[in-house]
Amino acid sequence: MEDAEMTDWITAEPYLRAGAPAVLFLLMAVWEWRRPARARVLSRGYRWRHNLLLVTLNSSLVRFVMPVAPVAVALYSQQQQSGMFHVLDLPFAVSCALTLIMLDFVLYWQHRMLHRIPLLWRLHRMHHADHDVDVSTGLRFHPLEIMLSLLIKVLVVWLLGAPVEAVIIFEVVLSAMAIFNHANVAVPQPFERWLRWLVVTPDMHRIHHALNLQETHSNFGFNLSCWDRWLGSYRPVARTPFRIGVYGLMRRREQRIDRLLTQPFRYLPDERGH
Repeated sequence: MEDAEMTDWITAEPYLRAGAPAVLFLLMAVWEWRRPARARVLSRGYRWRHNLLLVTLNSSLVRFVMPVAPVAVALYSQQQQSGMFHVLDLPFAVSCALTLIMLDFVLYWQHRMLHRIPLLWRLHRMHHADHDVDVSTGLRFHPLEIMLSLLIKVLVVWLLGAPVEAVIIFEVVLSAMAIFNHANVAVPQPFERWLRWLVVTPDMHRIHHALNLQETHSNFGFNLSCWDRWLGSYRPVARTPFRIGVYGLMRRREQRIDRLLTQPFRYLPDERGH
């Protein structure tokens, strides 16, 4: 791709990263309001106030603490002609497709490790401790988990020599899919059953947030649903009805931002299975 076209992509990246997910967030929020899949446990105003404050904090930390984003690493690899794709001299379209697939595959395994390694679960359980799952949950992660995920993506992008354009597309799709598959929306069932053969749907991912740990340790996919099917972590149906949350973090006060930030550093004696 020409340097001018790449410059256009890099210039547009901040607007794509913020704009596309923001539009989808608003659309999903309206859908949740009009046709929710589940009744809320806590008021939306209380949860959103703390969840979105956490998102603002994370955005600021990432910008100042870890400014070397995957896109910057992809640009460096492009300039240096380093990484597997450049060594193999793969066509641009093939490199883009493989980047999207391999990044999603790596994040699937990252997600499994966040559940299986106790120290990492302490970081990730804050995401699961939300009493409801909706569009704001898709953006609610502990700052340390955000940093870890960025480091992993940077490493993968560097090893692959991933195209800048593909990395930008992946980052935008990842943010948008996180909003979509956490949305508390009732997708028409015939369409949902077809859609989940391709991507992770809200019904499929909602099971992953169940209080029951057998269900929590399933459906780890971010974008593509095939990884769970192929690697034995797919659960098509949850117990009905099922509760959402984490044992030991079910009190309302645990949704305050001060409690969210300190959750990884507190021992939960009644948290079962970890």
